[in-house]
Amino acid sequence: METLANLESFVRSAESRSFSEAARRLGLTPAAVSRNVARLEANLGVRLFQRSTRRLTLTESGERFLQAVASGLEDIQAAIAAVATDAGQPAGVLKVSMAPGFGIDYILPMLPAFLARHPLVQPDWHLDNRKVDLIADGFDAAVGGGIELSAGVVARELARAHLVVIASPAYLEGKPMPREPGDLAAHDGIVMRSTQSGRLRDRVMRNRAGAEAAVALKPRIVLNDPDAICRAALMGLGVGVLAMPHALPHLERGTLVRVLPRWYADAGPISLYFAGQRLLPAKTRAFVDFVVEQFRLDRLAERFLAV
Repeated sequence: METLANLESFVRSAESRSFSEAARRLGLTPAAVSRNVARLEANLGVRLFQRSTRRLTLTESGERFLQAVASGLEDIQAAIAAVATDAGQPAGVLKVSMAPGFGIDYILPMLPAFLARHPLVQPDWHLDNRKVDLIADGFDAAVGGGIELSAGVVARELARAHLVVIASPAYLEGKPMPREPGDLAAHDGIVMRSTQSGRLRDRVMRNRAGAEAAVALKPRIVLNDPDAICRAALMGLGVGVLAMPHALPHLERGTLVRVLPRWYADAGPISLYFAGQRLLPAKTRAFVDFVVEQFRLDRLAERFLAV
């Protein structure tokens, strides 16, 4: 009978085509993963991988074996996690991806209460703007928007991401306040460049009556990060478009003000992403339930609305 470690090392190596990447996901050394796969090949009497200095390639036998065992392995891991939950508390490394600004402002402050409730969980949180592949990159969960729902991934909506036009009181002092989106063309624009397409982002906003209009910011400064746009606006460098989660703390403090307060854009949902297994690992289920609870208690979904 094969050990779970051998099978898991094979499946993760096959998914990533790399012993090193499989080792990172499993918390082992590449040498240990390679040994586990070699033992599996020896026990089966077949070669599962063609090895080269650059990557691993599955043999025909390896392809067939992967199809046969991959789904079963996930079920076994989920069953082990469920039994472990019944026997004790959620535990283990919790690998989560989130955008830096959003994570620092809203998710990180939840950490003390989460750890007090689940002391055996070790957060391993990655704060960057990179769009992750939840399964291939080995994440337990991700928080944000625009993550592709690949096979096996589900999304639980937390709030809507409404976009608003903002500027600092210092920038607006002595200038006529815009009344319609077209009036923004007379102001210095802090404009977002898409990290995916490299293009300047155009925004179509709507008002409470349902009318729509394009936001015509004149590019004075071009940035590719929303936190940088927020900082530039706070420095009085111009008018920018920000998601309410970025703008809210500054709007509440009065360091930024809404320009065109009747207009906004809906950029889609802010969601929790996680693997859609029938039995989630206890640590992941605990994190999902806790974040959902905190969003409700802090009324974040309501506060992020711009209407």
